[in-house]
Amino acid sequence: MFKMESVKKFTIDGNSIFDIPSFYKEVNREFMKNEDWNIAENLDALNDLFYGGFGELKSIEACDLVWKNIAKNKTDLGRQTTIEFYKNKLKKPSIYNTVFIKKKLAELEQGQGKTYFDIIMEIIENHPQINLIEA
Repeated sequence: MFKMESVKKFTIDGNSIFDIPSFYKEVNREFMKNEDWNIAENLDALNDLFYGGFGELKSIEACDLVWKNIAKNKTDLGRQTTIEFYKNKLKKPSIYNTVFIKKKLAELEQGQGKTYFDIIMEIIENHPQINLIEA
């Protein structure tokens, strides 16, 4: 995939990430440091962040995203974390689509399906102005 020329570098430290909340804490530390608010701990908010217009991406058209120790986070945000993520959503059936969630859980339990990490990577790939550098 073609990536635009980068103009600014952001670094996420994978050693500070061990679960979903710590992932968003690290993202907020790097991308929302000059704001008086943080993005929510959800994938839609992450996607919105990468569209730009607020935070450190307010006026940046392209950037390098250096993700240190990314291999560790592939496990941290992997299958087991994703299963727990979906199981927690099932506790609120009035809010979430339980049919969809049960399908995703079944896929993961069969060793298939996308992990939380996979979904993050997909979001990044869908934003060509974000040049991911695995470190």
